[in-house]
This record gives sequence, C-alpha cells and structure tokens, in this order.
Amino acid sequence: MSPPVPAGETDRIPRVFLAAGDLAALAVAFVAAQRLASGVQGLFLTDGILRWIPEVLPVPEMPRPELFPGLGEIAWLYLVTAPVTLLVLELSGGYRRLLGLSARKLLALPVLSQTVAISFSALIVFALKLTTSSRVLIFTYALFSAVALIAFRASAWSYQRRRRAQGAYTRNVLLVGQPDSVTRMIDHFTGHVAGTEFRLIGWLDAGDADALPDAAAVPGGLPRLGRAGDVGELLVHHPIHEVIAIQPATHGEWMRTVVEHCDYFRTRLRVVPEVLIEGTRRDLQLAYRADPLRLPDVVLAPVNLDADSLFVKRLIDIAVSSALLLLLSPLFLLIALAIRITTPRLPVLFPWRVIGLNGRPFTGYKFTTMVADAEAQKDGLRALNEMQGPVFKIKDDPRVTPLGRMLRRFSLNELPQLWSVLKGDMSLVGPRPAFRDELERYELWQKRKLSVKPGMTCLWQVSGRNRINDFNDWVRLDLEYIERWSLWLDMRILARTAWAVVSGTGS
Repeated sequence: MSPPVPAGETDRIPRVFLAAGDLAALAVAFVAAQRLASGVQGLFLTDGILRWIPEVLPVPEMPRPELFPGLGEIAWLYLVTAPVTLLVLELSGGYRRLLGLSARKLLALPVLSQTVAISFSALIVFALKLTTSSRVLIFTYALFSAVALIAFRASAWSYQRRRRAQGAYTRNVLLVGQPDSVTRMIDHFTGHVAGTEFRLIGWLDAGDADALPDAAAVPGGLPRLGRAGDVGELLVHHPIHEVIAIQPATHGEWMRTVVEHCDYFRTRLRVVPEVLIEGTRRDLQLAYRADPLRLPDVVLAPVNLDADSLFVKRLIDIAVSSALLLLLSPLFLLIALAIRITTPRLPVLFPWRVIGLNGRPFTGYKFTTMVADAEAQKDGLRALNEMQGPVFKIKDDPRVTPLGRMLRRFSLNELPQLWSVLKGDMSLVGPRPAFRDELERYELWQKRKLSVKPGMTCLWQVSGRNRINDFNDWVRLDLEYIERWSLWLDMRILARTAWAVVSGTGS
C-alpha cells in the first residue's frame, strides 16, 4: 500500500479567512489612498489627465493636497465599500473553492467588486451632497483596493497551487466493489482524475465469497485490502479520506455495512451505481458539477467536515499554544532543571508515541515522570490496574518519581504537548490519543474516538477522571464530545481544565 499522507489538508480556504483577508486588504488600501491621494493628484495634474474627466461628483474643484480630508472624515467610504465588496464577491462565487477559479476570474472578481462598491459610494456622495469628499481620493481608493484584493487573492491562489503540486491536498481513496467494477473505476481515475488531488490506496472485495480471487491478485495493480466488511477496521488504522462504494445491480447487501461504518467513523462516502460506469452513453451525460472526480455519485459527508468553525478551532490552537509556549518557557526551563537535578540519568522529555486522527501515528512529548525501566515493570503491575479495559492506570503508580508525582498533580508534565498542538498533531481539546498496543485491544465502537483530532483535554478530564475506572465510560464521554462539539463547548472545557490544573485535581 502507498505510504500515508501526513497532512491530508483540505484545498478549500475557509470563507471566514478569505473575508477577513479581503477586509484587511481594503483597510490597507483605504489608509494608503488617504496618504497618497495628494501625490496621485499631482501626478495626474502634471499631465492634465484629470481635467478631461467629466464632473460626475458634486465637487467644484479638486482640493489642495493639504486640504484632503482625514481618515475620520472619510471613514464612511470604507464602511460603505467593505460590505458591498463582500456581497458582490459572495454573489459572484468569490468565496467558493479558490483553486477552482481560473486566473482570469481571479483578476476579474476584485475589479468587479470595486466597480460596484465605488459606484455605490459615488451615488451616496451625489445624493447626500458630501462636500468633504474628493473624487481624487475616491478613485485612488478604488484603484488601490482592486490591486490589494488581487494581490491577496493571487497570493493565496499561488500558494495553494504550489501546495497541490507538492501533494499536500491529495486525498486517499478506498474503493469497495466487485473486481470488474473496481477495474473500471481504476480506469476512470487513470483517465480523468489528477493524481495530485486523489490517490487510490486499495480496494475491498464485495464479490462472491466462493469466487474470491487470490489475495495477491489486484485489478489494475491496486492492492486488495480485504472484504467489504473490513471497512471499519481500515478507516481506523489507515489515513482514508474518502470511500467510493460501487453499488451493484443485485446482491448489494454489503452496502449497508459500508454506509454504517463510514457514518460511524465520519468518513466521506460516494455511492456510484455500477450501471452508470458500465459502457458508454450516447446522449445522457453527467450534469455539470464542480467536482474533480466527475463521477455519477451520491455523496454522503459528515457534518462540519470542512466547516469554518474547524478553521477557527485551528486558529485558536495555534494562537493559544504559541502564546503558552512563549509565556511558560521559564517554567519549562525550571522543570527541566529540576528533572536533571533529581533524576540525572533520566531524559528531560519522554517521547510519547501514540495514534492520532484516522489512525495516523505521531510522536509527542511529556516531561519525564517515571523511572527508566517503567515499561519493563508494566507487566508485573497489571494486577494493580485500576482501569477496566485496554488502558493501564494506577493512582499511586510506584514507577512515578517524587518530582513526577508533583508534576502530574498539577498536569505540568503535559505542557510539552503544546508543541504537538502547534504542529497540528493534536488540538487543545479532543479525545486522548491511543497507544498502539491499546488500540489493538479496542472494540470497533471505541475506535470512533479516533475520527477527530486528539487533544490535551476533553470531557473525561473535567468530569472527574480520577473517579472513572471503566474505559467504556471514558470512551462514552469522548463520543459525547464528538456528538456535541462546538467552539463554545471547547471554551467551557478549557475553562474547567484551567481550574482543575490550578486546584491540583488534574492528576
């Protein structure tokens, strides 16, 4: 099987980010226009160009440079053009998938939006007879704002094109169907789908069990990863972004399992009727859709898969983790020094090798709180395990050093995980990541907690984790978080976590 994609980023820039960037570009253009309007006036007056512009605005003569109105007097211009710009861009498709725009449309949309916005401003000036307005200033702002919008959007567009060429947006696709149908689907991908956007990683056989091909036999050179009923296990242990199920005309009972597992593990599912990929059609063609796969499919996608709220959650993760890493750096040094003094033979940081979102492994770090042979002692202490299920937990763990016990009480040993949050392997709030040996003992329903990014804290941590001794109850709290997730819930959990740390109940 091909190696997993480390990022699997979405190529859709969130609307909130594009809108914020557009507003910032307009603000920069607005300030620049007010500062440079006198220079623009002088440049044009030297050649006599403006003298040929008809009197559209009710300004009898252009002001001298020192008489151009200040920012406060013309603030109305920004307040009027900003919402009009956003509205025009929204109606003309400027906030859809940016990579889907051609270079021509990328340039045309900002020009169109500023033409409408400035025309609307001119009507306001004419209707209200605003004598403090300057047509030089207004048209300078129109020029600067169009250039600023083009520069911002072209920069984002170019960046995304480079990232796409590097494979950062490539989505792993799993096929499910009978061998003949899978072969035809592979042919479709080969002829119509760009490899930088979608990558086939394998297929699951939904054929007759009595006529199964040898495990090594692969249509189109694609690995056969098992039967259709194995889809749930694959969604957990492999980074799969989409599943394409090819529905046969008969004997499609396996489809129910595929739908249920994709639904449970929050994975996008495309259902393609087999009859629509067989042969060729003379007149009936697929109606236009802005979808690079160009398949006659029914798409089932989880809620909030590409929601702007997830983008805001990531921004919060970056802002908070970077700020805390900077502010707490003296504390990091003190803890590192204390570990070196009290346990000189132990490393300061413990590498935390765990499994994260969609089964992707990553290495995080914690401050070392256990003796060097802690893992070797684990088997001898299993009889003392206080947690029912695959997780190992002892309240008064004899492997913990005296300093480690104090660090754990105030959750200070967890602080290096902020680096994992900044990198994107973890979030501030989310289910606890799983150790590989624990994951092997998870029941299938418990693995759903890996369908979201793991976090430093979650509901289980602020719901009396010291009193939870059944892993099933722990997982149910994680699943409750997944079902109820919102930014407001994250804020509440972070506030309760901060109190648990300060009060020393976080161990």
